[in-house]
Amino acid sequence: MAAPLLERLSDSLGSPEPAVRLILSVLIGYPFALVYRWFLFNQPATVIHLFHICSGLALAAFNFGSQLCHSAICVFVQFLMLRLMGRTVTGILSSFTFQMLYLMAGYYYTATEEYDIKWTMPHCVLTLKLIGLAFDFYDGGKEQSQLSQEQKKGALLSVPTLLEVFGFSYFYGGFLVGPQFTLRSYQRLVAKELTDCPGKLPNSVIPAMRRFALGFLCLTIYAIFSPSYPDSYYLTDEYEAQAFWYRCVFILLWGKVMLYKYVSCWVIAEGVCILAGLGYNGVKDGKHQWDACANMRLWQFETTPLFGGTIASFNINTNAWAARHVFKRLKFLGNKTFSHVATLIFLTIWHGLHSGYILCFSMEFFIITVERQAQALVQDSPQLTYLANSRLYPLIYVVQQFIHWLFMGYPLVPFCLFTYDKWLKVYSSIYFCGHVFFLAVYLILPFLRKILVPKKDRSEKKQD
Repeated sequence: MAAPLLERLSDSLGSPEPAVRLILSVLIGYPFALVYRWFLFNQPATVIHLFHICSGLALAAFNFGSQLCHSAICVFVQFLMLRLMGRTVTGILSSFTFQMLYLMAGYYYTATEEYDIKWTMPHCVLTLKLIGLAFDFYDGGKEQSQLSQEQKKGALLSVPTLLEVFGFSYFYGGFLVGPQFTLRSYQRLVAKELTDCPGKLPNSVIPAMRRFALGFLCLTIYAIFSPSYPDSYYLTDEYEAQAFWYRCVFILLWGKVMLYKYVSCWVIAEGVCILAGLGYNGVKDGKHQWDACANMRLWQFETTPLFGGTIASFNINTNAWAARHVFKRLKFLGNKTFSHVATLIFLTIWHGLHSGYILCFSMEFFIITVERQAQALVQDSPQLTYLANSRLYPLIYVVQQFIHWLFMGYPLVPFCLFTYDKWLKVYSSIYFCGHVFFLAVYLILPFLRKILVPKKDRSEKKQD
């Protein structure tokens, strides 16, 4: 009965059935959270774990059928590794290797040249959860003085039970599209610690509804405008026949609209976490905060003229996970650039096996490198600092935003088109303008520094 209804619904919405199933599953998280609040909040931990496991498995079955076995296998194997290997480096390496190889195998056997919603999509979220679980378990065996503040928050001082690991993995608010959170946060949720009223239901309905409304607005924007900016248009003769300026502006608008696909899902899912209480983040400036599971800072995302600002406001929890478990744990390399490159390589592999991911993340690294050098130049140059703070700044801001969103969409082309033959065709049609622009800026910046930065400041910079 459900299949014909979903088929008709997907036809009426003009969306693929798997996409409709996914968004319905994210929305179903709200009724699940209400059931938890109304009937299960004061129940024993075992009952709550079972509810989270069953609801998560139901969502997995609804979307992927019998392929839910892949997630169940990985969760169970991870639990066995925690139990059998203990708090050891071997345990971390084994967990990392097994979970990543399983994900890579899934990508290899299910990969197509299109963006498909299949079991590997939530599995990449689960992979980070389970690898992070191994790190947090390892950290729990260290002296508190050896841990950073972040590590102290996630460190597991006791061995988690099977129900805890499965409940954490299948929690309906984060199983399908994230956000990332630690098992320690999940344990605090079940123990009724994540609330603004100790021992009582959190007053999180209004904050959750605000995120739901914002997420639904983003989903509406995407639904309205995405048919006008399909990925497939890049490969048509019509796109190639357009004027150069049109092809560039299309990339700008397409990139903006396309990102709302992710923004809407993440913000709606965040609302589910807030409603359940998982989003509680303590008190700041006398106000209770509900942003522990925030995956988007939408105002910053919309208003920042900087590439670094967009990256900092987008997919926050995944970026924080990568910083905590990859970048900062590579401190022994003694070089931030090496750590940054290694982190981007990990994220590239984690996203998938297509060449488009490699190009996207390598381009991101280059853009951020150039932007940081440009920011340093503006900061060190009295003339540029004066200009940046003058009445001309609104005009400068508009130009910045145009360049920002044009070249924000530029690396997303291979990210979404995946394969070499497709993204190369698009880049060739716009003469690799993004690569040319940032390479030119990179080469010019040292000469501008000699001209615009006083010699005294340059010499002090070199000494630093």
